[in-house]
Amino acid sequence: MPRRTPPNRVADIARAACKVFTEKGYRRTLMTDIGRELGLSHAVLYRYVESKEALFQLALLYAIDPHALPDVSVPHPTPAPGEALRPLMEWTDDNSTFPLLQAALSTDRCDDIDREFREVVDELYSVIEDHHALLALIERSALDLPELESMYFGKARPGQVDQLEHYLERRRQAGLLRPFPDDSTATHFIVETVAWFAWHRRNDPSPPDIGDGEARTSVLYLLAAAFVPDELQSPAGADQ
Repeated sequence: MPRRTPPNRVADIARAACKVFTEKGYRRTLMTDIGRELGLSHAVLYRYVESKEALFQLALLYAIDPHALPDVSVPHPTPAPGEALRPLMEWTDDNSTFPLLQAALSTDRCDDIDREFREVVDELYSVIEDHHALLALIERSALDLPELESMYFGKARPGQVDQLEHYLERRRQAGLLRPFPDDSTATHFIVETVAWFAWHRRNDPSPPDIGDGEARTSVLYLLAAAFVPDELQSPAGADQ
């Protein structure tokens, strides 16, 4: 009789793998660590995944979208060389991740810079907040996986930051944003501010008593106040 997979077992394994890889890093994580997290024996875990490489791919798939883990064969096979990071490559290559930024970059026309700027920043906030588990997994595992470090920190992330910098530069040159001394510094100021409130404050050893809604609203308000000239800020925007 063919073996039946318990409901949600693969998703449970993927979730546990994501947690343990993020805590321990790729090199220090053992199959037994993930089995222990699930209360499964080493032998039982191998019924569902062939190797640590397969587990890491499952962890990436889960972190990208925990609510849409694709159907996988059991046991999930060891990825072919160069294939373990494919889910992440496809995610970073997806131009639909930042549609509002792409739309703003597609034109020099802007009738409401306050609204556009807030939308671009809010879109960045959403991506980081919704994918903070994936970003934490990448950040921790890249220390042990040079190909991951090269692919994400050497290519994908700089490309995304460069697009935001290009947007700020164009709107500044058009006189729609306050003058600032350096485009790169201004871009990283926005990115790091958003990243701390949308992601890193959750892991702060002494986390501030700030709710998710308050954090997001305040970041949008303060960054708009810092970058959009007073005369171009809308009264409605100040109340958001």
